[in-house]
Amino acid sequence: MSKNILAYFLLWILLQVLVDVNCQLIPFKPSGLFRHTATFIDNKLYILGGTLASNDTLVKGFFYLDISVPFNTQELSWQDLSSINKVPLHSSATSAKGGANNDTLFLYGGFSNDPTMALVYTFDPQHIVWNPQKITGINAKYKLTGVMRDNGKFYLWGGITSNNIIVNEMLILDTINLNWGTGSSVNAPTPRYHFGATLLPNNKIIYIGGLDDLTSLFNGKTLYIIKGTALSLKEVYIYDTINDNWDTKITSGKIPSNRAAFSTVLGLDGQRIIIYGGIFNDPGGYVDTTLYVLDLTNFNWDIPKIKGNIPKPRAFHKANIISRYMVITFGRGYDRAVESDILLLDISNNEEYVWMTSFDPSPLPSSSSQTSNNSSDNSKMVGAIVGSLLSGIFLSVGGFFLYKWNKKRQSQNNMNNYNNYGQEEKAIPTERDIHSRNENITNHEPIITASTVVKRSNFNT
Repeated sequence: MSKNILAYFLLWILLQVLVDVNCQLIPFKPSGLFRHTATFIDNKLYILGGTLASNDTLVKGFFYLDISVPFNTQELSWQDLSSINKVPLHSSATSAKGGANNDTLFLYGGFSNDPTMALVYTFDPQHIVWNPQKITGINAKYKLTGVMRDNGKFYLWGGITSNNIIVNEMLILDTINLNWGTGSSVNAPTPRYHFGATLLPNNKIIYIGGLDDLTSLFNGKTLYIIKGTALSLKEVYIYDTINDNWDTKITSGKIPSNRAAFSTVLGLDGQRIIIYGGIFNDPGGYVDTTLYVLDLTNFNWDIPKIKGNIPKPRAFHKANIISRYMVITFGRGYDRAVESDILLLDISNNEEYVWMTSFDPSPLPSSSSQTSNNSSDNSKMVGAIVGSLLSGIFLSVGGFFLYKWNKKRQSQNNMNNYNNYGQEEKAIPTERDIHSRNENITNHEPIITASTVVKRSNFNT
């Protein structure tokens, strides 16, 4: 009996190995979403929360993309971590990498209907665990863009408070000591939300555009603002984190139309700001209303030369600078059946930006390194397939030997019964019914059900 149990146990282990290898070949495919957060830590791009683009409901997704290996935007290998996500349903929060070792994800604010939603959450990628932080004295805000400095201070300007008031206050979260501070509001921009913001090389933060009307509406397909007006990009605002003061810069050139809910990143040379997408008013007659560059030496706007397949505009997306790419994730305004959830813009050449579909993690790409990366990627796939085949072979061989062992045991039992039959009285034969138990293994995936959603093209901001 003990040998039989051991044999079944070994088969169970082989089955687990086979299932594990095969599961690695089937990547997780998230739903379309927007108003999420995207945080880049240790070669992983973490996506959290947001709103489903299909029915405007909050989603509790948490997953990441491994950026250390090459990938194609049409074949994304997302890894799902939703089962360990302790953050309640929310959207329009802001996040950044911070903490003592600059390796912790900090999440602040957000819109949520859950009263248990904490003001600040942290995620430890090393131990894969979420923790709410008990930091009091500050109210939550949402629809803002937080900016993290290298000293662990998280600058949280503007946004909307929990009682729906648009503000222009500067909150500062010390992610190392876990306490709050405030910055100056003297000469600060007018209250606004859904603005663009990013850190400059001189420890200053630039703020651009946004909205100041809670009743604004936009068309979900064209992304045109049909009610209300976004704020002008003729002016940009600079906050000095060291001297705690504000400055206003007047821009020139091909100034983008008024817009909000766009992404803002610093170029690789530290001399230019790149904005992409957003909801906007009259485009102003420019051919490309999606991508603009602001020269920080003279604050002149221009439309960069672009190569590749230009995607449709998106809004309420996120953008991260990774290697030589501006990596854009999800958003509203695109067709998922046509375009990928991720867009890649190669910004390594200031004379010409290129829309790409393949990601190369090497900082200085060459033909040899590209071949090496592709070989590594192919090796992983071949290894997974070989591992799957070997597991199947081991499982088959183990099952064969178990069958032979049971067959031999039954043969011995029959021989013993025959010998006993010749020595004892003939007994009335009894018929045994042997019932085998079948175990059905089913895979359960969360199914989102919703009441009928009325199709509409105009949405609140």
